[in-house]
Amino acid sequence: MTGQLQYTFSAEVWKYSGTNGWYFVSLPMFLSEEIRNSHKWQEEGWGRLKAIATIGTTEWKTAIWYDTKQQRYLLPLKAEVRKKERIEIGKVVEVLVKI
Repeated sequence: MTGQLQYTFSAEVWKYSGTNGWYFVSLPMFLSEEIRNSHKWQEEGWGRLKAIATIGTTEWKTAIWYDTKQQRYLLPLKAEVRKKERIEIGKVVEVLVKI
């Protein structure tokens, strides 16, 4: 991915309440608005936008998803990443997202 835009933020980890719920961090509203305004044309189905995320020393290919209820993007945190970086619900993490 050349010409990537980078966004850094801090966010609290939360878990979706559904069965086998995923863990997420919500991107701040102002970043979500900025990303949506400049990258909406790149979104795939369900507001999916390909990205590369970094937390601590762990970088992975992923996607952020636009949640119309919260009006912000959500970054899912895979179990592998949570284990490696010792991430739990309620922990505030520093995140770098490249689009």
